[in-house]
Amino acid sequence: MTQDSESARQWQQRSGVIVGVAVLVWRGDQVLLTHRKGSHGAGTWAPPGGHLDMGESFEECAIREVREETGVTITEPRFLAVTNDIFVDEGKHYATIWMGAQVEAGVATGEARINSPREMSELGWFDWDDLPLPRFLPFENYLAGRCYPPHPNETLGG
Repeated sequence: MTQDSESARQWQQRSGVIVGVAVLVWRGDQVLLTHRKGSHGAGTWAPPGGHLDMGESFEECAIREVREETGVTITEPRFLAVTNDIFVDEGKHYATIWMGAQVEAGVATGEARINSPREMSELGWFDWDDLPLPRFLPFENYLAGRCYPPHPNETLGG
Protein backbone atom coordinates (compact mmCIF):
# COMPACT_ATOMS: atom_id res chain seq x y z
CA MET A 1 0.00 0.00 0.00
CA THR A 2 1.39 3.41 -0.94
CA GLN A 3 1.71 6.22 1.55
CA ASP A 4 -0.99 8.20 -0.29
CA SER A 5 -3.51 5.34 -0.21
CA GLU A 6 -2.68 4.63 3.45
CA SER A 7 -3.29 8.30 4.31
CA ALA A 8 -6.60 8.22 2.41
CA ARG A 9 -7.70 5.05 4.23
CA GLN A 10 -6.85 6.53 7.63
CA TRP A 11 -8.68 9.73 6.76
CA GLN A 12 -11.81 7.78 5.73
CA GLN A 13 -11.77 5.82 9.00
CA ARG A 14 -11.33 8.92 11.10
CA SER A 15 -14.47 10.18 12.70
CA GLY A 16 -14.80 13.88 12.22
CA VAL A 17 -17.06 16.77 11.53
CA ILE A 18 -19.05 16.71 8.29
CA VAL A 19 -20.04 19.96 6.56
CA GLY A 20 -23.68 20.21 5.54
CA VAL A 21 -25.54 23.03 3.83
CA ALA A 22 -29.21 23.74 4.60
CA VAL A 23 -31.24 26.20 2.56
CA LEU A 24 -34.23 28.21 3.70
CA VAL A 25 -36.01 28.64 0.37
CA TRP A 26 -38.65 31.36 0.39
CA ARG A 27 -41.61 31.78 -1.93
CA GLY A 28 -43.35 34.89 -0.66
CA ASP A 29 -44.02 34.32 3.04
CA GLN A 30 -43.61 30.55 2.91
CA VAL A 31 -40.58 28.33 3.33
CA LEU A 32 -39.93 24.99 1.59
CA LEU A 33 -39.51 21.94 3.85
CA THR A 34 -38.96 18.24 3.19
CA HIS A 35 -39.98 15.24 5.29
CA ARG A 36 -36.74 13.24 5.64
CA LYS A 37 -36.42 9.51 5.12
CA GLY A 38 -33.64 6.98 4.62
CA SER A 39 -31.01 8.88 6.60
CA HIS A 40 -30.32 10.29 10.04
CA GLY A 41 -33.27 12.43 11.07
CA ALA A 42 -35.75 10.20 9.20
CA GLY A 43 -39.31 11.25 10.00
CA THR A 44 -38.43 14.89 10.69
CA TRP A 45 -39.03 18.08 8.70
CA ALA A 46 -36.08 20.06 7.34
CA PRO A 47 -35.19 22.53 4.62
CA PRO A 48 -33.51 21.11 1.51
CA GLY A 49 -29.78 20.59 1.82
CA GLY A 50 -26.92 18.15 1.78
CA HIS A 51 -23.19 17.67 1.97
CA LEU A 52 -20.73 20.24 0.70
CA ASP A 53 -18.69 18.74 -2.14
CA MET A 54 -14.92 19.19 -2.44
CA GLY A 55 -14.09 22.56 -4.01
CA GLU A 56 -17.70 23.75 -3.94
CA SER A 57 -18.76 27.13 -2.54
CA PHE A 58 -21.63 27.35 -0.05
CA GLU A 59 -23.68 29.15 -2.70
CA GLU A 60 -22.99 26.49 -5.35
CA CYS A 61 -23.93 23.75 -2.92
CA ALA A 62 -27.19 25.51 -1.97
CA ILE A 63 -28.23 25.91 -5.61
CA ARG A 64 -27.28 22.32 -6.49
CA GLU A 65 -28.93 20.65 -3.50
CA VAL A 66 -32.23 22.54 -3.83
CA ARG A 67 -32.43 21.77 -7.55
CA GLU A 68 -31.42 18.10 -7.12
CA GLU A 69 -33.84 17.42 -4.28
CA THR A 70 -36.85 19.53 -5.25
CA GLY A 71 -36.48 20.84 -8.82
CA VAL A 72 -36.73 24.40 -7.52
CA THR A 73 -34.35 27.04 -8.91
CA ILE A 74 -33.12 29.59 -6.38
CA THR A 75 -31.30 32.86 -6.83
CA GLU A 76 -28.60 34.61 -4.86
CA PRO A 77 -28.30 32.32 -1.85
CA ARG A 78 -26.87 34.21 1.11
CA PHE A 79 -25.15 33.09 4.30
CA LEU A 80 -27.32 33.16 7.45
CA ALA A 81 -25.56 31.19 10.18
CA VAL A 82 -23.73 28.00 11.21
CA THR A 83 -25.06 25.40 13.64
CA ASN A 84 -22.99 22.82 15.52
CA ASP A 85 -25.11 19.65 15.30
CA ILE A 86 -24.20 16.53 17.27
CA PHE A 87 -26.30 13.43 16.59
CA VAL A 88 -25.42 11.39 19.67
CA ASP A 89 -27.37 8.23 18.78
CA GLU A 90 -26.00 8.14 15.23
CA GLY A 91 -22.45 9.09 16.24
CA LYS A 92 -22.40 11.94 13.72
CA HIS A 93 -21.21 15.51 14.07
CA TYR A 94 -22.15 18.17 11.51
CA ALA A 95 -21.32 21.81 11.04
CA THR A 96 -24.37 23.02 9.11
CA ILE A 97 -24.02 26.13 6.97
CA TRP A 98 -27.41 27.90 6.80
CA MET A 99 -28.22 29.75 3.59
CA GLY A 100 -31.31 31.75 2.62
CA ALA A 101 -32.69 32.19 -0.89
CA GLN A 102 -35.77 33.12 -2.87
CA VAL A 103 -37.40 31.12 -5.65
CA GLU A 104 -36.16 32.51 -8.94
CA ALA A 105 -38.58 35.24 -10.04
CA GLY A 106 -40.44 34.99 -13.33
CA VAL A 107 -39.61 31.31 -13.88
CA ALA A 108 -42.00 28.40 -13.42
CA THR A 109 -39.61 26.71 -11.01
CA GLY A 110 -41.41 27.45 -7.74
CA GLU A 111 -43.39 24.22 -7.87
CA ALA A 112 -41.47 21.77 -5.77
CA ARG A 113 -41.42 18.05 -6.49
CA ILE A 114 -39.80 15.05 -4.87
CA ASN A 115 -36.75 14.34 -7.02
CA SER A 116 -35.15 12.04 -4.45
CA PRO A 117 -37.74 9.62 -3.02
CA ARG A 118 -35.03 7.75 -1.11
CA GLU A 119 -34.28 10.97 0.85
CA MET A 120 -37.78 12.39 1.42
CA SER A 121 -41.37 11.19 1.64
CA GLU A 122 -43.09 14.54 1.11
CA LEU A 123 -42.45 18.26 0.86
CA GLY A 124 -44.40 21.46 1.05
CA TRP A 125 -44.47 25.22 1.49
CA PHE A 126 -45.17 26.31 5.07
CA ASP A 127 -45.88 29.58 6.85
CA TRP A 128 -42.97 30.50 9.12
CA ASP A 129 -45.28 30.74 12.14
CA ASP A 130 -46.80 27.29 11.43
CA LEU A 131 -43.83 24.96 10.83
CA PRO A 132 -44.56 21.21 11.03
CA LEU A 133 -43.25 18.86 13.73
CA PRO A 134 -41.05 17.01 14.44
CA ARG A 135 -38.12 19.00 13.08
CA PHE A 136 -34.58 17.89 12.16
CA LEU A 137 -31.95 18.63 14.86
CA PRO A 138 -30.03 21.25 12.83
CA PHE A 139 -33.32 23.04 12.04
CA GLU A 140 -34.28 23.02 15.73
CA ASN A 141 -30.85 24.41 16.62
CA TYR A 142 -31.20 27.16 14.04
CA LEU A 143 -34.74 28.05 15.13
CA ALA A 144 -33.67 28.17 18.79
CA GLY A 145 -30.82 30.56 17.98
CA ARG A 146 -28.15 27.96 18.84
CA CYS A 147 -26.04 29.18 15.95
CA TYR A 148 -23.18 31.45 14.99
CA PRO A 149 -23.70 34.30 14.80
CA PRO A 150 -26.47 34.15 17.40
CA HIS A 151 -29.67 35.89 16.40
CA PRO A 152 -32.86 37.02 18.09
CA ASN A 153 -35.69 34.66 17.15
CA GLU A 154 -37.83 37.40 15.61
CA THR A 155 -35.28 37.95 12.80
CA LEU A 156 -35.33 34.35 11.54
CA GLY A 157 -37.91 34.70 8.79
CA GLY A 158 -37.39 35.61 5.16
